[in-house]
Amino acid sequence: MSAPRPEPEPEILAAFEAAKGFMPAGEGLALYAAAAEAGALGLPLLEVGTYCGRSTILLADAARAAGVTAITVDHHRGSEEQQPGWEYHDPATVDPEVGRMDTLPTFRRTLHHAGLEEHVIAIVGRSPQVAKAWGGQLGLVFIDGGHTDEHATGDYEGWAPHIADGGLLVIHDVFPDPADIMTGQAPYRVYLRALGSGAFTEVSATDSLRVLRRTGAGI
Repeated sequence: MSAPRPEPEPEILAAFEAAKGFMPAGEGLALYAAAAEAGALGLPLLEVGTYCGRSTILLADAARAAGVTAITVDHHRGSEEQQPGWEYHDPATVDPEVGRMDTLPTFRRTLHHAGLEEHVIAIVGRSPQVAKAWGGQLGLVFIDGGHTDEHATGDYEGWAPHIADGGLLVIHDVFPDPADIMTGQAPYRVYLRALGSGAFTEVSATDSLRVLRRTGAGI
């Protein structure tokens, strides 16, 4: 009989559900379980694509429990499908002074209300640039950034090499059927590439969330 899957405390789950964002609760629970497992490696847990911090709450709580740090990487100007005129645009995230999206203030409020600020390092910048400057290993990488092939591939190529042996790669918005989503299949292609590389083995699939473990070298 397998051990029960770790779950966040009710107040953390409530904070997650109250936060602005798009991840359903079922996928969030799968992400939390992956983060709780990866935390045992004693390495940071990193998220690419922060938006307003909905999923960060779960990573940060798992990191707190494991005594490690959650790291988020985002330029906070919004991904393609969040820009004006697109389905996922929220006018409340636009900075009226500069006329562009800025989700950083909302993200900071999200962490403050959840009581998790001290367990998160927020890096404001573009993923490929930050990845080039990153020097350490990671217990988990959660890819949830831009959905173009350029951005999803850049996130994978930039961050997957830093995943430690036995660490986890988590990919969001994996849709095998092109009709399932308007924003494209770039995460699905990254998922297929990771599996085909021989470096990663699938651990679980929960709706559009895939969890893979590093079991070999390379990407």
